[in-house]
Amino acid sequence: MNALIERMATQQMTMDQARPHTGIDTLPLAASRLELRYEGRAALDRVSLQLEPGTVLGLIGRNGAGKTSLIRALLGLVEPDGGSATVWGRAALQMGDAAKARLAYVPQQPEALAWLKVGDMLDFVGRFYPNWDASFVDDTLDRWQLPRDRMLARLSPGERQRVAIIRALAPRPELLVLDEPAASLDPVARRELLREIALRAGESGTTVLFSTHIVSDLERVASHVAFMHEGRLLLHSELDSLKERHLRLHVPASAADQLVGPVPGEVARRPHLYGGHSIVIVREEGAAWPTLANAPGVQREVLSLEDLFVEVAG
Repeated sequence: MNALIERMATQQMTMDQARPHTGIDTLPLAASRLELRYEGRAALDRVSLQLEPGTVLGLIGRNGAGKTSLIRALLGLVEPDGGSATVWGRAALQMGDAAKARLAYVPQQPEALAWLKVGDMLDFVGRFYPNWDASFVDDTLDRWQLPRDRMLARLSPGERQRVAIIRALAPRPELLVLDEPAASLDPVARRELLREIALRAGESGTTVLFSTHIVSDLERVASHVAFMHEGRLLLHSELDSLKERHLRLHVPASAADQLVGPVPGEVARRPHLYGGHSIVIVREEGAAWPTLANAPGVQREVLSLEDLFVEVAG
């Protein structure tokens, strides 16, 4: 399994480097071979990523996969041990006020200005943004039943997260970064958030990066998906394209005995209890299915996104 992960990560870095894109100065976020270590453990292992304008990228991974570390490195909130990160072409660690005014970030556990009342905090923050949408703030506070006159510190975790989301959306940012935005939200609030992300991306062309471990949320709004596992980016693809480029092959024992080495595009392999193998493949854009996919006795199965992620990172 480790060899497959190594190969997938290497293939993904090659694909990201070769992928055509607009000029680096227009990319909202970009990373090149980012490395980050905590107490000798690799939180990020040579991660390369490019986020095109208008993209809604869902970053999926298990707890501890490196999602938060990647987001913090991309935004210049932590200095990497290797590699580089840029925001609209400028080094993330040297981001100026003009760039900061164009983006919004909601951490997994928002705690800023917790001593203020909800309304006072939003009024205060709104003074720093010329495009602050006060009507949106008022309407959303009412719709989500959030009290203006209560201190942030006295709100539930889900309420604090919803206030942080309102704060992030009100300036109408060009780039919106959300770290596990639905972690503390109930199903109704989650659906409201996802609807708002879809509206912002569709109507205003807002570029969105959000991390999650809830695959159904990602499928609702993301245009692209990236899989993270043990600090590595295993897969980065357009969501619709990915659905057409992967298969699970059920290989009977008679055919499995003839396999020599990995199958082209192989990302996971598991033995069947009754003999043979289950092999998951993801072919590159424009490539044909490997010969094995059409071999006698081999059954083909298209996986859900959640099943594909479990196979790759399980």
